[in-house]
Amino acid sequence: MQLTATRIITDDVDALVAFYETATGITGVRLHPLFAELRTPFGTLAFASTATVPLLGENAAEARANHSIILDFLVDDVDATYKALQDVVEVFVNKPTDMPWGNRSLLVRDPDGNLINFFTPISEVAQARLDTPRLP
Repeated sequence: MQLTATRIITDDVDALVAFYETATGITGVRLHPLFAELRTPFGTLAFASTATVPLLGENAAEARANHSIILDFLVDDVDATYKALQDVVEVFVNKPTDMPWGNRSLLVRDPDGNLINFFTPISEVAQARLDTPRLP
């Protein structure tokens, strides 16, 4: 089994894709006016309009209702990312912070209120976790 994508349901696909393109530097791929993806070598972040929810099942998902998931993005330099996001992010949950598990992290909210963690490993243990082979 392989996790291939995480999907965010949103009322405004265009705005959310534009935010993530600016925040990550990754260009989105539009598969349909109601659906887009940001593809990386390790997985895909997908965006679907609330208009697609009836296709999934009655009331299967709700935009702007997440309070339990954090999207993690590995970056080269959290402090530089913090500076670069000043004009992009409206809500910074914290400033760059050294975490006890060896990462330097920056937690922000996207326009829909979803939590995003930009992080850089700063300890050998944290770096080793990233270097650990994954299951095929």
